[in-house]
Amino acid sequence: MLQLLKALQSSVLVKVAGLCFLLLVLCIPLARIDDLNRARGESQQEAARELADSYAGPQTMVGPVLLVPYVERWTELVRDAQGKVIGQAAQRKDMTHVVFPDKLHIEGNMAPQERYRGIFRIPFYTLNAALGGGFAAFDPKNVQHSETASTLEFQTPMLAFHVSDLRGLDGSPVLSVNGEALRFRQRVPALPDDAAYADGIHAPLGGAALAAWQSGKPLAFDMKLSLVGQDTLSMVPIAEETTAHLSSPWAHPSFGGRFLAIQRQVTPKGFDAQWRVSSLVTTAREQVRAGLAGGSSEAAEASAVVRKAAPGPRVSGPLQTFDVSLAQPVNVYSMSTRAGKYGALFIGLVLMAAFMFELFRKLRLHPVQYGLVGLSIALFFLLLLALSEKFAFHFAYAGAAAASVALLAVYFSAVLGGWQRGLSFAAFVALLYGALYGLLASESNALLLGALLIFGMLAALMLVTRKVDWYALSRRNEATPTSAPAAVAPVDA
Repeated sequence: MLQLLKALQSSVLVKVAGLCFLLLVLCIPLARIDDLNRARGESQQEAARELADSYAGPQTMVGPVLLVPYVERWTELVRDAQGKVIGQAAQRKDMTHVVFPDKLHIEGNMAPQERYRGIFRIPFYTLNAALGGGFAAFDPKNVQHSETASTLEFQTPMLAFHVSDLRGLDGSPVLSVNGEALRFRQRVPALPDDAAYADGIHAPLGGAALAAWQSGKPLAFDMKLSLVGQDTLSMVPIAEETTAHLSSPWAHPSFGGRFLAIQRQVTPKGFDAQWRVSSLVTTAREQVRAGLAGGSSEAAEASAVVRKAAPGPRVSGPLQTFDVSLAQPVNVYSMSTRAGKYGALFIGLVLMAAFMFELFRKLRLHPVQYGLVGLSIALFFLLLLALSEKFAFHFAYAGAAAASVALLAVYFSAVLGGWQRGLSFAAFVALLYGALYGLLASESNALLLGALLIFGMLAALMLVTRKVDWYALSRRNEATPTSAPAAVAPVDA
């Protein structure tokens, strides 16, 4: 029995199996670190939501659109219980005609800023924009009647504008229609209370603008506004032709939405992007029209009239927009999560390197020593997460890697019996950390670089051990078990 135990202790196969089991055990702290990383990421998202609740959230701009309130009047026959006509009753319906601009151009600059919630930094922007465009001449014949033999009484039209979070408006927007300065007011009274855009702002036409509309002339408008938002700005292409030109000193934009920029230039000094969207390629108008209609019965009837006038597919899905976001150049939590995915691989490679030193240097390493080495690699990922919350990610990564390499250099210098061996082992670990940073920095090529790294390590292991007689090595370990050198006190003669 004693000989069997000695044979198992010196068996290379048993040692490899033990290292595999140790690797599985070390995956437990890696999993806990990953859970912590995810929790911190969720805390960052919660901080962003809190700032959105107390300051301003992502912004979506809709408008301006021209709303023409009107009353439709008609008479209906009144019958008794036997169906005999006994008179007439006047009926009325309050409705709103929606006019979208022929052209809309948005010219703006997004000035980035950062807000803090605890240790978390959340990107915000201030949009200083000028909107310009025009509406075609109004023709009452274009307004459809919902009842037979009815008459339409048009009331004072208004321009309506909507942003998803009105708290982001920095002052009142400046509006001019046909040279007439108009003033915005709260809410949009021409819309039902349950309409999606009823909580926007409106400006009734007056003066020269109202006179031009009444005489059937086109309306040109200019609007300037300052808008604060969190992270993302979305614009709805509601005109026959919608164009936009945005610039910003932020060097890390993310373009999204239904329509991407037709031209964009991103440099370390910022970005410059342009969009052009035709109404022929989007259903944004019908989506906005449905949002303006609300859920009342009269609004539903008005929406039905519109569908009769312009039949087409039913509008569904999210609102079609073109977006730009001020993306964070490095999200420390996503980077830490990506780094942690290679944790088991890195622990395995370091344990493999220690095992190779044990075999070729004729040393004996205790399982406790392997466990300490594996824990030092696992704690690297915890140290990386903690430092990255205080410093730039590349500085945090360099600091965590340097601490881990220095610790292993000192430890293995004692375990392997010499500074040269300890430094060579530490150099191998430093090479692994450098390769990991290359994987993180090159996200688009991470799979290729990771595959090459694993293949290269396996190829190096196979080439180094291609002439090793593993059975003879086990017999040698059994015959001459040795341990790592240790300091021995001198004995007096």
